Amino acid sequence: MPGHSKTLAVLGLVGGAALLKQSAFVPLPSRPAAAAAATVAAAGISTPAFADEIGDAAKALGDASYAFAREVDWNNGIYLQAPGAFKPLEALKAIDAMIVMGAQADPALLKAAVDAHHVAIGKISGPNGMTSKQSWDAVNAAIGRIVASVPESTVMDVYNKVSSITDAGVPAYMKSLVNGNDAEKAYAGFLEFKDVVRKNQVSSEGPAATVPSGDSIGEAAKKLSEASYPFLKEVDWLSDIYIKPIPGAKTKDILQALDKTFVMGSAMDGNALKAAAEAHHKAIGSIDSKGVTSAGDYEAVNAAIGRMVASVPTSKVMDVYNAWAKVVPGEVPNKMISMVNPLDANAAAKAFYEFK
Repeated sequence: MPGHSKTLAVLGLVGGAALLKQSAFVPLPSRPAAAAAATVAAAGISTPAFADEIGDAAKALGDASYAFAREVDWNNGIYLQAPGAFKPLEALKAIDAMIVMGAQADPALLKAAVDAHHVAIGKISGPNGMTSKQSWDAVNAAIGRIVASVPESTVMDVYNKVSSITDAGVPAYMKSLVNGNDAEKAYAGFLEFKDVVRKNQVSSEGPAATVPSGDSIGEAAKKLSEASYPFLKEVDWLSDIYIKPIPGAKTKDILQALDKTFVMGSAMDGNALKAAAEAHHKAIGSIDSKGVTSAGDYEAVNAAIGRMVASVPTSKVMDVYNAWAKVVPGEVPNKMISMVNPLDANAAAKAFYEFK
């Protein structure tokens, strides 16, 4: 079962998890890194128009942390690397916890956060790829609201799972890349912010998504899955190739592709997104020692993805396709095909074209 995650999302969720941890949740040297994690996703969320406690607290956090944030090199390729020893099945547990948290989060708050990321990406400037102060504040507010919309136990599960795959030396190393005093100031602001978020947190998760049955997309997903499952089983899901840099890709182009992906995600139906997250969570639960999910769960994931894509205009889907096509050179798909039976890969591709 593939697990695609972007560094900004991962670090944002780590920070979200840390929001609920007591002030002594890590040894002192680790604290600035926790502050970094909490604010990393800041490359862009904008705050909704209404005023609230979390919004006010986010502004105070921004005042305390923006100097630190400007010192971070957001273009650094280090964020593509595993945070510790490469253990894909252990990392999958952390990704699964993030998916569960995303599925439980308020869809309206997720949409607002994605919209704000889009706005903030347009305000990035300077050699380090930093967004504006206003967007930095808005990002932290949006993350805080999302975290407050899920139970504490869900958030802490993300924190603990990510902590388990993160090398103990990472925080000190990340702190060494910035001004230590600015990092400490940012963390102090973060501790105050997490208290406000915790104060506003829900105590239980919302209802599960509704999933259609007998629809045309579901039937098409069944055919796709039957034709492509042999190919799926041949893929080495435990390879480290998925965290390798894309050959020749430029940071600016990757950011633009991510932006198009955000815009598409924001336009999607909230229930369809929630259902897809829940389907992925179930599929992760059925993977074998090679990282392959069951045929039934694979079918459910394909159907869920199809329904998500169908909920947005074709133009937005093609914007994503074209943006990533610009980033990914032809040698990449050729390399991936070389790692499996090409006949099974072609059969899967043919079935996919019919599905789409």
